Amino acid sequence: MNPVGTGARGHGGTEVSGTGAPGHGGAEEPTRTDGLLLVDKPAGPTSHDVVAAVRRSLGERRVGHAGTLDPAATGLLVVLAGRATRLARFVALLPKRYRGTVRFGWETSSDDATGEALERDAAWRERSDAEVAAAVAAVAARPTQLPPRVSAKKVAGQRAYARARRGEPVELAEVPVEIHALTVETPLDRATGELVLDVRCGAGTYVRSIARDLGRALGSRAHLGALRRLEIGPWKAEDALPLTALAERPALRPLEEAVAHLPALEVGPEQAEAVAHGRKIEAPARHEGPVAVLGEGRLLAVVEWREGLYAPLVVLAP
Repeated sequence: MNPVGTGARGHGGTEVSGTGAPGHGGAEEPTRTDGLLLVDKPAGPTSHDVVAAVRRSLGERRVGHAGTLDPAATGLLVVLAGRATRLARFVALLPKRYRGTVRFGWETSSDDATGEALERDAAWRERSDAEVAAAVAAVAARPTQLPPRVSAKKVAGQRAYARARRGEPVELAEVPVEIHALTVETPLDRATGELVLDVRCGAGTYVRSIARDLGRALGSRAHLGALRRLEIGPWKAEDALPLTALAERPALRPLEEAVAHLPALEVGPEQAEAVAHGRKIEAPARHEGPVAVLGEGRLLAVVEWREGLYAPLVVLAP
């Protein structure tokens, strides 16, 4: 964590699964089911399936995740257990990194390989590497993105994927996104029509949409053939447990890791007692945005500056 005034926040937003209501009362000692778990999700299971497996392994009902991976996608899923579920919103804000395989030649109804094949086009075969590079740069520079029709975005109060699967029309608006870096990892293979991208982006960015838009930028059609999430903030897929490891009870990472990217405020016993009961506290420094409050190195709450005091956003209490 950073001292107050020096921390940086991630940007964007994403769907978060799990509980997150702040509690009030005296500070609670960490338990064996309070913390984070990094899971390397294989292709096939849903993110909810992984959450269910962690619930069974830990014997803990309060389990969620901070950023959905589609069933066909693989890679890093940050799972939060116990009181860590209250910190999901802060993990969800962190930037992410993916490896995406773009497949040229046709679009699909979901913008990935699981959807129904739609319009086909072979113009991509005529594009040079320089034209591909220019198209990648153009897509990376766009400040907005049209989400896939099969997505968790809401249309008239319903998830877009639910309407799409019922055959109902889905009209989505473009949304702001942040693509921090979009680079070609493996050049376009003219035999297979595949190109591999390294994507660094803010939360809420759809790599499926990047693939679709890249095809259109080249005057052709494309979809996302495969996706692997490599990083979320400081965590990497190579440090994650395989799903099979959940057959035995895993050791959890400490609560403090979930907010290590936030500025930190160390407080004494009197302020620790106040914030643990949901009361505002004073501090000499002001910082815009969430601040982690620590007492003797233990996470007590996350607060924000309001009218001259730090007010609790989340209290880590029963």
